[in-house]
Amino acid sequence: MTLTLPNTTERALYLFAGLMVILSVALTHWVHPGFIWFTLFIGANLTQNAFTGLCPATAVMRKLGLRSERERAEASQR
Repeated sequence: MTLTLPNTTERALYLFAGLMVILSVALTHWVHPGFIWFTLFIGANLTQNAFTGLCPATAVMRKLGLRSERERAEASQR
């Protein structure tokens, strides 16, 4: 298995969300218990994304040039 950087917005979002959860739990454990609110914010954002499809991080990733899996599939069929 070869590890590669995410090349779609979906995969990049999973990576970003996972890293933010790990960071927020580490901050809660080692810095201050109040960082649990950061973890809860991340969970709430992921939940609303599941229902609405809107995510600020995805908008930033798109501006950085990442495309969705669907866009990549459509481009490869041309």
